[in-house]
Amino acid sequence: MYKILYNNEVAKGIYEMRILAPLVARSAKPGQFVILIIDEKGERIPLTVVDTDPIEGWVCVVVQSVGHSTNKLTALKESDYIRDFAGPLGKESEFVHKTLEELKDKKIVFVGGGVGAAPVYPQVKYLSERGIRTEVILGFKSAEYIILEKEFRMLNAAVHICTDDGSIGFRGLVTQKLKLLLEKEHIDEVVTIGPMIMMKNVSLLTKEYGVPTVASLNTLMVDGTGMCGGCRVTVGGKTLFTCVDGPEFDAHLIDFDQAMSRQNIYKDEEKHSCRLDGEIK
Repeated sequence: MYKILYNNEVAKGIYEMRILAPLVARSAKPGQFVILIIDEKGERIPLTVVDTDPIEGWVCVVVQSVGHSTNKLTALKESDYIRDFAGPLGKESEFVHKTLEELKDKKIVFVGGGVGAAPVYPQVKYLSERGIRTEVILGFKSAEYIILEKEFRMLNAAVHICTDDGSIGFRGLVTQKLKLLLEKEHIDEVVTIGPMIMMKNVSLLTKEYGVPTVASLNTLMVDGTGMCGGCRVTVGGKTLFTCVDGPEFDAHLIDFDQAMSRQNIYKDEEKHSCRLDGEIK
């Protein structure tokens, strides 16, 4: 059993949770994820590791309450327990294996959308702690959905907030802001995490400019071990599994249309489950 130390709604329908899991906290690296199960009847919930404290032993995750299991998870109170918390899973970000000499002169831009800002954070933090300055573009529907802005601004990074309605920051899409940066300065690499359609459009844009781009397909994962096949994705014409071969891949090689189609497989079942929740309440 794993104890919930902290659970707070940080934006509309989005919760930051800290769960006591010392072994995971000591070994998790940027880009990796965990699988948690609430109780004996719960389904597997894959969540990217946002932050850790190896000394206090907690792992931070960000959860958007959108379906049956996430609604149940975010309703838990501090000092409640969940049944299982497995990780770290998946491969860590590739830059973890690069030397400071290889990274120090690179211009890396991170593009996050919605709750995709959460898995961007540990990557920017990792580089910031090593003196590597990055640029971060974060897109949200409106001001009420913004997460982690304060935390990002405390890092060694230039942060650009975009909102669809212009309620704060740049009014428009992250791709529009990214294009402005691409036109005025040299960028060595782009890392994008967020809605699948956003990552597809970021990839199409950076391909025009010849900028290497990495995308995280963490939203596709189901069981986290590669056994269920639910996270199959075509990358460079090859069939790979997001949870064991990724979750990060060369964005210019990903078949995003196939990935988006796979993402919608269980949409009807989820709607049915949420409807039952409402009837029970």
